[in-house]
Amino acid sequence: MKLLEKYFLPSDYFKEFQGITPQYLKERGIRAVIIDLDNTLVGFDEPSASETVLKWFRTMKDNGIKVTIVSNGSRVRVSEFSDPHDIEYIFRARKPLARSYRKAVHMMGMDSSETVMIGDQLLTDVFGANRAGLKSILVLPVKDKDGWATVVNRRIERIIMKYFDRKGLIQWGD
Repeated sequence: MKLLEKYFLPSDYFKEFQGITPQYLKERGIRAVIIDLDNTLVGFDEPSASETVLKWFRTMKDNGIKVTIVSNGSRVRVSEFSDPHDIEYIFRARKPLARSYRKAVHMMGMDSSETVMIGDQLLTDVFGANRAGLKSILVLPVKDKDGWATVVNRRIERIIMKYFDRKGLIQWGD
């Protein structure tokens, strides 16, 4: 069971990405963020960034925090979301493989120790970040509805989260 904790336990967790502030990151020595797109920033079926998402990106940039989207989504999906706002990205990342995480760290000119991955899935975002030697933050999905490929992952995640809850390793609070 130690392997579950090593690979699937996030470094921290928030109910939503907006709760992650530059101050919070800087206090932990974080200068760069890798963030998932679908169901982390917007619903998987939402093509554009909301004003809330854009404000969060501006706040990060204004505070010297670099941000790159790393998504398993297609080039069209990720570029149509990112390009209008000049947001760096990696598409078809093949998470949880560590290669795209390392590539994003390199693109931002950062070190793994000062980079965190933010995402809504244990089996892709957190697992991949932990394997790549990054800190990881789990957020709740912005929508209850998932793409077909994620449905099976969510079932497995519920089992792992119940284990973490029984062990007292994650308490979401109110």
